[in-house]
Amino acid sequence: MPGNGNQLSARAPDRDTGRGREQDPAQDRDPSDDGLLAVRAGEGDEEAFEVLVRRHGPVMLQLATRLLGNRTEAEDAVQDAFVNAWRKLPEFRGESAFRTWMYRIVTNRCLNQLRARRPATDLDSVPEPAAPEYQSSPARVAESHAATRALAVAMAGLSPEQRACWVLRELHGLSYESIAETVGISLQAVRGRVFRARRYLTEAMSAWR
Repeated sequence: MPGNGNQLSARAPDRDTGRGREQDPAQDRDPSDDGLLAVRAGEGDEEAFEVLVRRHGPVMLQLATRLLGNRTEAEDAVQDAFVNAWRKLPEFRGESAFRTWMYRIVTNRCLNQLRARRPATDLDSVPEPAAPEYQSSPARVAESHAATRALAVAMAGLSPEQRACWVLRELHGLSYESIAETVGISLQAVRGRVFRARRYLTEAMSAWR
């Protein structure tokens, strides 16, 4: 994995724990073998880890971008998270799914960044939803762009924990139980943060309803 943060790579970081095995292309299409791949990667199989990076990297980058509001910072955060995961894989016991484990590592990495500074949302980095063809008039496009920017500004007003819980629930579809495990807080705290984030964003976006 390169260190410039400009592009996620399927290449595992260097670690002197053994040589990788021959890659099975079918593994890219079967999410059920994450546990086996994680075990193999923990034994030093770099190609098994590369499959996991390719499989889960895009959604982790999406998560980090939504949390940090900046594509470049998100790429760096995800790369650091996968480097950290590679180092910790020998300790991975499969008590949770590999993706859940990565959600936790990426979320915690982003939360640390958000707590260290007041996030300045990079509006140009916020993904804009594709408009249906029948709505793609210049006026509709301009309205969509403005609403996207308004949402980005509104999300910047959430606390790091509220933002993480809301994004994981509303944009990634995680259960409250999974969010509690990912963020490391109680189930009741998750529900409270999601409720307050929803209320805040509803009020902030009232002009667009």
